[in-house]
Amino acid sequence: MTILVTGSTGTIGAQVLAFLEGQGAEVRGLTRTPDKAGLSAGVAAVQGDLSDIDSVRAALHGVSTLFLLAPNAPDELTQAMLTLDAARGAGVTGIVYLSVFKGEAYADVPHFASKMTVERMIHAAGLPATILRPAYFIQNDLRQKDALLGGGVYGMPIGERGISMVDIRDIGEAAAKELLRRERAGAPLPAETYELVGPDALTAATMAALWSDVLGRPIAYAGNDLDGFEQRLKAFGPAWLAADMQLMMRRYQQDGAIATDADVARLATLLGHAPRGYRAFAEAAAAAWAAA
Repeated sequence: MTILVTGSTGTIGAQVLAFLEGQGAEVRGLTRTPDKAGLSAGVAAVQGDLSDIDSVRAALHGVSTLFLLAPNAPDELTQAMLTLDAARGAGVTGIVYLSVFKGEAYADVPHFASKMTVERMIHAAGLPATILRPAYFIQNDLRQKDALLGGGVYGMPIGERGISMVDIRDIGEAAAKELLRRERAGAPLPAETYELVGPDALTAATMAALWSDVLGRPIAYAGNDLDGFEQRLKAFGPAWLAADMQLMMRRYQQDGAIATDADVARLATLLGHAPRGYRAFAEAAAAAWAAA
């Protein structure tokens, strides 16, 4: 049978495919443009878009296990729910759904609330799914290069409560392991939920200190200005998305998003190693920036 990976050319989908490579599974990657996708030779590029339900139904033909990553879009909820319904109709026996850490608490953040509604559907329908709840991606901070090197500041307004940021490689590896476990079972397995988190509770102060140490120069925290953050995001994307991200950062500042020791330990058991920490990422990024 076959594993279908949605979001196959994106940041997380690419990680999932990398960890599935060489595992003996037949893998398809859903993409709007198969001829331009550039997927590895072991992955069959399949035309489709979650906003086009007919293309999704066609892509699910013959699929036994699905990795569902719905895009951060105004109709994310509709896309995810219709895809799950199509998977159920196609006889898919295993699902791995990418949700979000702290979704149940951050009810006023649109893309968090959307993902929690999808989780409700999964449980209400009794779908054979693993729900993965990643925290803020460590690699998002690659976008801090100019602020760190040029301005001497860490510019993401995360506040002082702390966030257990997760490495995207751990997301991809966890998803691949659960996809393979469900694919190889040959029958539906009970539902599971994992918090995908890092081992560090990262705050504005710890980030400034860490980057100062890694870069060997003073790095300050740029502050908690959420309105300015939203305005900067508008230069790169739609206003609704900038407002959504501003709401997320507001909750990070107010409440934080810190994992429990049990969350970290459970993820380590799934991965077979400790979740990756932020410092190793920062050191690798700094070395790459210096080499460039």
